[in-house]
Amino acid sequence: MQQACTGDRFFTFYLLDGFALHGFSAAVEALRLANDVAGRPVYDWLAVTADGQPAVSSCGMRIAADRSLAEERDRLLRVAPPRCIVVCGGRMAPPPDRALEAWLRLCGRNRLALGSFASGLYPLARAGLTDGRRCAVHWEHFPDFSERFFTAKARQTAFEIDGSLYTCAGGNAPFDLFLRLIEADLGTDTVNRICEIALRERLRETGERQRLPLQARLGTDNAFLIRVIEQMEANLSEPLRLTALSPASGLSRRQMERLFRREMGRTPARYYLDLRLERAHLLLLTASQPIIEIAMACGFSTASHFSRTYRERYGCTPQQTRLAETARRRAGGRGNAPEMEHERHVA
Repeated sequence: MQQACTGDRFFTFYLLDGFALHGFSAAVEALRLANDVAGRPVYDWLAVTADGQPAVSSCGMRIAADRSLAEERDRLLRVAPPRCIVVCGGRMAPPPDRALEAWLRLCGRNRLALGSFASGLYPLARAGLTDGRRCAVHWEHFPDFSERFFTAKARQTAFEIDGSLYTCAGGNAPFDLFLRLIEADLGTDTVNRICEIALRERLRETGERQRLPLQARLGTDNAFLIRVIEQMEANLSEPLRLTALSPASGLSRRQMERLFRREMGRTPARYYLDLRLERAHLLLLTASQPIIEIAMACGFSTASHFSRTYRERYGCTPQQTRLAETARRRAGGRGNAPEMEHERHVA
């Protein structure tokens, strides 16, 4: 499906297998609304996939591609380049792709703006385009990404703008990121009008947090409890002894035990272990690291101890969790539900 770009500025969206439809559609909708408010086609966009075939999103819906990667690479060398190239990912870190990474490096050498949603950040990092730059990483990907790409300035924020690098953790944050780009082009009045139409109460700033504050997540405002859990969350790979947590929190060991039982329904040691197991579970679902590396990253010294405690918590082994996730992804994320076709039309 070949589309001619007619807007003043156009974006190329590269869709990875299993990309999140939510983030992609949020970005496109921001551009569409900008065109509506401006009363003219200021923005245009197209979708690119590796082979030019439709991309299958994480929910199983297909999005038609306008070009293949080879066609887009050839076009880049012959005609006016896009305003920005955005790699759209999902929950699972994609495998290495030499052709994609070479294209991204070429775009970087040509001083094109580059962006990513969710796990779309991985190809940019593998291409060396995030070195020394701020980038927004989804909290599920953060442990794995920050270990692999320690030269990037990884942040657990909704979105980041570092020069010509636009990165977004995913979810509905692409809408905010693209409204910031639209604001730079068309002004605050246009963005305010878009927010009114989209029933958006506010526009997030660069660097805002992704997750709810700890008080909201825990459902408590007990300062002592929050202080202890903050320390636990900051020390998952090398767990602290409870005797080290007590003085820093201002509580005795006995007081801390009583507080956790009353507020969290379990002992501090059990809560800490559950945090580490939850982190390991996320890494099994989203990262391709060997299981022993995941175990060590979550504070387990042996694979047998990790496997035993994980099975007690989740009712299956780490290997079974990974195999089940692989099967789920191959099935399109929806089991045997029929696939749906969705054709995108350029505004």
